[in-house]
Amino acid sequence: MSENAEKIPAKIGEFKGNAVITLPIGNSERYSFTFGVSKAKAILEYLDDIKKFVEEHEKKPEATE
Repeated sequence: MSENAEKIPAKIGEFKGNAVITLPIGNSERYSFTFGVSKAKAILEYLDDIKKFVEEHEKKPEATE
């Protein structure tokens, strides 16, 4: 997502009577993923690990010479 692009907001909904949150992927309304409170709590508990994972494995644009 570019620095000037406005972030698409998350959407709160319900699935089989349980609260869920849907997050856009790549700031696209076409692609998203949805999860509930239990997975959200796990994400929060391991947020530092997730950040480190992204930093280590995110594909970086190759430098041009």
